[in-house]
Amino acid sequence: MSRKHAVGAVLLWSTVASAFKLSLRYMSPLQLLLYASLTSLALFGLLYARDFSPRRDNLRSAYLGLINPLLYYTVLFSAYDRLPAQEAQALNYTWPLMLVLLSIPLLGKKPGARTMAGLFLGFLGALVVATKGDLGGLNFTDPLGVALGLGSAVVWAAYWLLNLRDERQLVEKMFWNFLFGFAYVSIVAVATGNLTVPPVEGLAGAVYVGLFEMGVTFLLWYRAVEGDMAFASNLAYLVPFLSLFLISIVVGESIAPATVAGLAMIVGGIVLGRER
Repeated sequence: MSRKHAVGAVLLWSTVASAFKLSLRYMSPLQLLLYASLTSLALFGLLYARDFSPRRDNLRSAYLGLINPLLYYTVLFSAYDRLPAQEAQALNYTWPLMLVLLSIPLLGKKPGARTMAGLFLGFLGALVVATKGDLGGLNFTDPLGVALGLGSAVVWAAYWLLNLRDERQLVEKMFWNFLFGFAYVSIVAVATGNLTVPPVEGLAGAVYVGLFEMGVTFLLWYRAVEGDMAFASNLAYLVPFLSLFLISIVVGESIAPATVAGLAMIVGGIVLGRER
């Protein structure tokens, strides 16, 4: 059953880059975050209702909610708003590399030769994606978009490290994170004039993102990792490549060879740098 959970999570996560890009045709990044996080809050609220038990530990979500969903998805959706979906998702997929980098100063980890080689290969791949293969010219079509794409990877890696110390159950943790996070997003939306109702196409996309990027898929992945971590971890490498296929079909982007090559280098760097 755990392998079915892993397959389900991988297939669902492969669709979300296309969902981001399509939804952003009808709404701003902050509006997408507002309605998607409301959907996730409702989902986790339903799942948590029977075991609802406020306790002091849940106050840590007051700062975790600032990081995810507010900061992470604001940066990520802004990257998708500026860049082609294929580039944004490839740059965001560098988060395992960012995780290794952050682990060096924060956890005192000493990277070996394999890890350093993996980091070099992975970040070179990110550069290939960002420059569309023009490494010599280092010409970035949208430098801010590239910075946002890589920045989203940094934020997610930092959030992942903070979660290492959070021993709460997944549903409880996600409910409180989205409760605080939705409150923060709502305040920012009001302050920036984004508290409006978008077209129904945008709302439908936001609900999809809330369910299958932020909600159901995490539950499936949690069950998959509990049952067979090795299988789930290896299967996850298919996500960005399946995502490229769907981006070409659903969004209509012509996938650049440099994107495929750069993404292969990123994934190769992650695999090479993995601790045995």
